[in-house]
Amino acid sequence: MPEVGRSVFVIPPEAFKSKRAHVAIMNDAAWSIVQAQRGLDPIWVFPFRGRPIGTMNNNGWQRARREAGLQSVRVHDLRHTFACRLRAAGVPIEDRAALLGHATRSMAGHYASADVGRLMGQANLALRREETCTVLRVANGAPIRTAPRQLRACR
Repeated sequence: MPEVGRSVFVIPPEAFKSKRAHVAIMNDAAWSIVQAQRGLDPIWVFPFRGRPIGTMNNNGWQRARREAGLQSVRVHDLRHTFACRLRAAGVPIEDRAALLGHATRSMAGHYASADVGRLMGQANLALRREETCTVLRVANGAPIRTAPRQLRACR
């Protein structure tokens, strides 16, 4: 998208939960990771041994969780974290819905599509940590334990 100097990922309908195309907007942190991958493979962004990665819940994810001491964290928890950080940063619900790929339920939302440049700015707000605190999710009645360095007091 030359207007904003970035590429976006278009997720095809067959690969998206709601069976409709979705445009994934990346914040600066995600964009820098994708940029570092450019040119390492002629086709795929994150290949494994020259093939596309078929699932997020793979050996690499399991190893990363183990090494970080976060065995109870699920892939979907990353999505929840992004959504919570957007909300804590004051990102409007319409923009959060667009960034997370939620279907728009209102006609106003249908006709007033979000601006990609604005969404990139909103996604970057999730990178600010000054106004947020760690929220522990309770799964199956047991709290998820996080590494002590990740816990902070809420104001």
